[in-house]
Amino acid sequence: MSRTRRLTAAQAIVEFITAQSVERDGDEHRFFEGVLGIFGHGNVAGLGEALEAAQDRIRYIQARNEQGMVHTAVAFAKRSRRLRAFACTTSIGPGATNLVTGAATATVNRLPVLLLPGDIFASRRVTPVLQQLERPESQDVSVNDCLRPVSRYWDRMNRPEQLISALPAAMRVLTSPTETGAVTLALPQDVQAEAFDFPTTLFEPRVHRIPRARPDRAALQRAADLISRSQRPLIVAGGGVIYSDASDALAAFATRFGIPVVETQAGKGSLAWNHPLQLGAIGVTGGSAGNAAARDADLVIALGTRLADFTTASWTAWQNPDVRFVALNVVELDAAKAAATALVADARVGLEELEVALDGRGWAGVDPERRATNERLRTAWNTEVDRVLDLHSPVHLSQPEVIRLVNQAAGPGDVLVQAAGGLPGDLHKLWRTERPGDYHVEYGYSTMGYEIAGGLGVKMASPEAEVYVMVGDGSYLMLSAELTTSVQEGRRLTVVLLDNHGFQCIKNLSGACGGHNEFNSFRFRDPATGELSGPILPIDFAANAASLGANILRADSAAELAAALRDARGADRTTVIVVEVDPSVAVPDYGSWWDVPVAEVSTSESVREARRAYDKHVTTERRFI
Repeated sequence: MSRTRRLTAAQAIVEFITAQSVERDGDEHRFFEGVLGIFGHGNVAGLGEALEAAQDRIRYIQARNEQGMVHTAVAFAKRSRRLRAFACTTSIGPGATNLVTGAATATVNRLPVLLLPGDIFASRRVTPVLQQLERPESQDVSVNDCLRPVSRYWDRMNRPEQLISALPAAMRVLTSPTETGAVTLALPQDVQAEAFDFPTTLFEPRVHRIPRARPDRAALQRAADLISRSQRPLIVAGGGVIYSDASDALAAFATRFGIPVVETQAGKGSLAWNHPLQLGAIGVTGGSAGNAAARDADLVIALGTRLADFTTASWTAWQNPDVRFVALNVVELDAAKAAATALVADARVGLEELEVALDGRGWAGVDPERRATNERLRTAWNTEVDRVLDLHSPVHLSQPEVIRLVNQAAGPGDVLVQAAGGLPGDLHKLWRTERPGDYHVEYGYSTMGYEIAGGLGVKMASPEAEVYVMVGDGSYLMLSAELTTSVQEGRRLTVVLLDNHGFQCIKNLSGACGGHNEFNSFRFRDPATGELSGPILPIDFAANAASLGANILRADSAAELAAALRDARGADRTTVIVVEVDPSVAVPDYGSWWDVPVAEVSTSESVREARRAYDKHVTTERRFI
């Protein structure tokens, strides 16, 4: 006769998650690091009671914003190569809907996070409950249904015993290299407190072994045939290289055949910036070397990348009429893009087997003349980066200067965290990364407000690392509350806040599309015109950050910023360094283009001119079928 334990549904969830471990390549460790949460009436008496009883086995971390805590969990999972995760719990109503952006960030980036929002009464004994959204056509809908499209797995636990099948199903998705993302288990508040005799086997320690999928042999031979016939091959390294710990395999493969490497945002750091085959960033935020190599490549090896529009420059990056693609990706959806010869496999073992297949063909790799061309591109690009990093402004520090100073302050193993606005583009081009994972820019969803919460997640994953968060003033205003959590948890961050008085990235984009307005500037409204063209708003970011518990420094010059970065490294808690920057000092786009449609008709001549330029660019877009 099977044994049982009588537990509430909430207690069963806590018991289950504390028993889960993962293993890859012989390295075994627990999967859930803890639970991030904010309590309300929808979870305090259920999951709150269960977590209180289990404090000696799993840590509860008190967050300040539901969206922010998911970003923290996402960053933790990313820094942990998707091999560790957090659960997040909220009350019903706005606590649950605040999870949506974080859930989308997790799912778009394919990073595991377990969401446990409270829900309405399953029994419908009391209806409507506080914060319930009533709908006339159904009583089987709650605001938690908003999480369905942004979750990789979604379920509602209307009875405690449903957990017996739902929890293992959730773990299958969370630990899957191909399907992972946000997993939502909606928990009606009455069900959380209900008890059931659960089989004890549900709570036994369980190890989820993460496989390294190997490529199909026939597909491998087709890919090797294509590569061995190429003259100007190029590797595009994406986030899959980082997640699969494939950097050494990439370096060996590229070196063996002399194939240059360019990097996506997620793949930046796959090779050290000074590796002889590293050509830097590609695409909309790419540099001169990467974009030049892409333009005339005849064979593209898309390695662990989903080929999003910033990487492909809206499919204008590849202009060789005969270019072909080989896509090595653990996700079949991505491996099938660009009419590629698909290798559905783990990046590391896929590269190792592809190298063996090419050796079997006796392929010598890229010819000496092409290698020399790639080396000239690389040398010229690094010279250009040196030039741009030293661009000055007579008024304030320039953004490239700030990047240079922070990069110089960061040592090997330290981590840069960033997410949205103009910074990702400049960082993709200019930041010099020495080790995989030390460049942490969330650009799959480009989530404003991710930065500080994400920095906290990185610090929790790597407490030994110095974590530098770079955040623009617009993004800071959206979500800065997790500064308080970092202080409470003793997870010291160095936050460099760049104040350029607005959403300058989008202001620049508006200008490129012919717009002439102040919609994106932080200014008072002019009483005479009614437009947002008055004086700059007097926002005191330092005072705001100090009120949240952070140590505060200001820097108005290069020397002051360098000194502030040294002081922050020795501080006893999170430090925010406020730096005013001149938004007029721009980094070049190096021949890239991004498809942002411009109005087809307009009374503005500048918009009409922008549309004419747009129509020309559209003709360079390629479709690979």
